[in-house]
Amino acid sequence: MPKVALYNVTGTQIGEVELADSVFGIEPHSHILNEAVLMQRASMRLGTHKVKGRSEVRGGGRKPWKQKGTGRARQGSIRAPQWKGGGVVFGPTPRSYAYKLPKKVRRIAIKSALSSKVNSNEIIVLDQLLLNQPKTKEFAAILGNLKVDRKALVVTAGYEENVALSARNIPGVKFVVAESINVLDVMVYDKLIITKEAIQKVEEVFA
Repeated sequence: MPKVALYNVTGTQIGEVELADSVFGIEPHSHILNEAVLMQRASMRLGTHKVKGRSEVRGGGRKPWKQKGTGRARQGSIRAPQWKGGGVVFGPTPRSYAYKLPKKVRRIAIKSALSSKVNSNEIIVLDQLLLNQPKTKEFAAILGNLKVDRKALVVTAGYEENVALSARNIPGVKFVVAESINVLDVMVYDKLIITKEAIQKVEEVFA
């Protein structure tokens, strides 16, 4: 089992924590990680792009000239695609880009993401993370104690309102609960700050 240091909010190491091999100690699958990130980013696309087809463009209700006898090519509408100002052929229309990977693949992806954080020493485990009131300055001091000066993902077992409110004003810091942890967040943020209780919840779900 991989072991990582256990810290308190003052940045002092107070012990060690054993992590489950099945969640934090697997060999990361780079291909599956990439597929999971692409899936999440695709689902975030709005897909609200829209162009007008020939039936939606204003005008062109009458035939521009008669069918025969003019010597010109036959035309039915000045809003056909070959005309300037005409409709667009096969243009983008509103759609959803979301798709899903198999459940087993998604589980391997999150385990790979967590294991990669352990392998690169980018995981910080706290004994607990509680604030008496929302204080951005106080939370920033905790990050300073932990020597975190890059983007960080903060994970707790349950929703801590004071922590969430304190973290949201700090650029590059995101707060999530253990049940909402996902591959994209783990990979995008440089440091993973997670409480001991949140680790237990993650291991219960993914072990």
